[in-house]
Amino acid sequence: MTRSVEETCTAKPQSAEPAERIIGRYTGEEGGPLLVCLGGIHGNEPAGIRALEIVFNLLDVEPQINPHFSFRGRLLGLRGNMQAIARGERFIERDLNRLWTRENIEWVRRQPRESLQAEYRELHDLIDLIEREIKEYKPERFFLLDLHTTTAHGGIFSVVSDDPESVRIAVELHAPVIKGLLQGIRGTSLHYFNSENFDNHAVAIAFESGQHDDPLSINRAIAAITNCLRSIGCVRADDVENRHDELLIEYSKNLPRVAQLITTHSIHPGDNFRMAPNFDNFQPVKRGELLAYDKNGAIYAEADGRILMPLYQKQGDDGFFLIRPLDY
Repeated sequence: MTRSVEETCTAKPQSAEPAERIIGRYTGEEGGPLLVCLGGIHGNEPAGIRALEIVFNLLDVEPQINPHFSFRGRLLGLRGNMQAIARGERFIERDLNRLWTRENIEWVRRQPRESLQAEYRELHDLIDLIEREIKEYKPERFFLLDLHTTTAHGGIFSVVSDDPESVRIAVELHAPVIKGLLQGIRGTSLHYFNSENFDNHAVAIAFESGQHDDPLSINRAIAAITNCLRSIGCVRADDVENRHDELLIEYSKNLPRVAQLITTHSIHPGDNFRMAPNFDNFQPVKRGELLAYDKNGAIYAEADGRILMPLYQKQGDDGFFLIRPLDY
């Protein structure tokens, strides 16, 4: 798309107020893949929502700027946890991005919607909308891009499933690819959106575009959405400006291209977890280095590696992750 990323920088993030779940829907003249982008599955992460709002505005004017522009397939942008977005909180009662299991979804389908608690109602409405979209559009292929930000500074990255297509797309987003992260947690969107649960070939990727309050997190999310559209064949490479690549490449400079999960530090109710201060994403740590505290005392690094997603907010199920770079 021919507008530069810098031109979108002047747009300020909007506050997370109650709104319709559908941010936008853009359908090309030619059939093709369906890309569903989720923003705000955590309510205190508005960058993905704002990025999608800008992308749909760009798509609306692109044919006027570029008469040769063509689009295959459909892009659907959705707000995730709308109740939490309205409050600017990660979640209301439980983390929506830990509920995406087949058992949970089968259960919420059997319940009266009005009887469901906050995040289960969000889960019900999201899966219902997405499945109806697939049934109505009948895409050649189905992709999900889940947009996130982190409490810590220090880098952007993609999280992938075991599907080789997920890894391929993530690599083309020009950000470090974290493998194995799904083994350390349960019930994320990436656990559910795969070909085991859908008749279509389904592929999911999560993209972390930076720190929650960094305005450039919006622009990096725009670049990731645009590059994903190119990677899956919705738009031609000629219609995507190099600046989208350059922005992501610049911010990923000196970071590992691919990394593997070493360990996850999970948090349980009553742990009184406190992250030690001043850790950034991808910061190297040594075995035995003090990382955090809980009710049992100090918590030390189990191995040499790099820290990822150190928790500097009250809500969350994971205190930090340790990863190691891989040759790729």
